[in-house]
Amino acid sequence: MNTTTTVLIIIGLVVIALLALSLRIVKQYERGVVLRLGRVVGAREPGLRLLIPIADVMHKVSLRIVTMPIQSQGIITRDNVSVDVSAVAYFRVVDAVKSVVAIENVQAAINQIAQTTLRKVVGKHSLDETLSETDEINADIRQILDDTTTAWGIDVTLVELKDIQLPDAMKRAMARQAEAERRSARRSSTRRASPSRPRPWARPPTR
Repeated sequence: MNTTTTVLIIIGLVVIALLALSLRIVKQYERGVVLRLGRVVGAREPGLRLLIPIADVMHKVSLRIVTMPIQSQGIITRDNVSVDVSAVAYFRVVDAVKSVVAIENVQAAINQIAQTTLRKVVGKHSLDETLSETDEINADIRQILDDTTTAWGIDVTLVELKDIQLPDAMKRAMARQAEAERRSARRSSTRRASPSRPRPWARPPTR
């Protein structure tokens, strides 16, 4: 093998390596944020994309809706009742560049803010309000999260309270109250259903 052939083989291998470093595939549900020498040059649309080797770095960002559980939080309601509340949040990236540049780990940041917001919002309500006004609480949490994460290129689409756990003593008290109400209702129903006794005819007075 002469020197020319060796050089051509080396050049061919270098070209193949450069092509491997230059070509990237962006999926339909992704956007590719490209940084050139550390500066953002834009977001690439889905398809086969060509980068400048070494100078360009691409961060792929998914635009699909993410389902994020909010772990159970111990919360004291406005009327001093301790409850454990868990929830679930749905969000998606609407600005890929902001989600890469403005925040290091989007999901971890949203999870932390969601936990503190859940405690803050539920803590402003009494126990009865927490159990009966879940739609209002969901909307308040979603609005706070959405306002906070807009600067990160995130849209929080939905928040739902998933589970509200009451203290065991309160569960037993509520069960006793419900049983007492059922017994009272049964007694009332029995009294209404039982026929009334006929009144005896008055005897004529004796002479």
